[in-house]
Amino acid sequence: MAIESNSDRLMSDINVTPFVDVMLVLLIIFMVSAPMMTQGVDVTLPQAVAEALPAETEQLIITVDKENLVFINEMQVSLDSLREKLIKILENRTDREVYFRADQGISYGTAIRVMSEIKSAGVERLGMVTEPLIDQTPEEELKTEP
Repeated sequence: MAIESNSDRLMSDINVTPFVDVMLVLLIIFMVSAPMMTQGVDVTLPQAVAEALPAETEQLIITVDKENLVFINEMQVSLDSLREKLIKILENRTDREVYFRADQGISYGTAIRVMSEIKSAGVERLGMVTEPLIDQTPEEELKTEP
């Protein structure tokens, strides 16, 4: 009586352990590196009570940070060249709408000068970007009541 052995057959199962190990390492790498990839201009926006606007397309945002540096989206420009650059950008756009973000620490005069440059570039609608108003604590409510 001969006993057959299965040692000559090929294994048809996939060993997924190395695949899972590689995927876990990649997941950890992306989890650690993702917060470092954020870009943009850091500003402290003033707070106001307003509803969020719907955004169907990418908006043109002019930002002034706390050092009075002016940005078109994320590209830094000088205040003197802001009007010319906006005119060039708006030539190819059907909507002449711009949003203005400014750090709450900049002077009123700087904000007005930037808005004046934006309007003189031919912008038809100028929107202001703010942060939602943080609710007051009960102690602050008591202080504001007569």
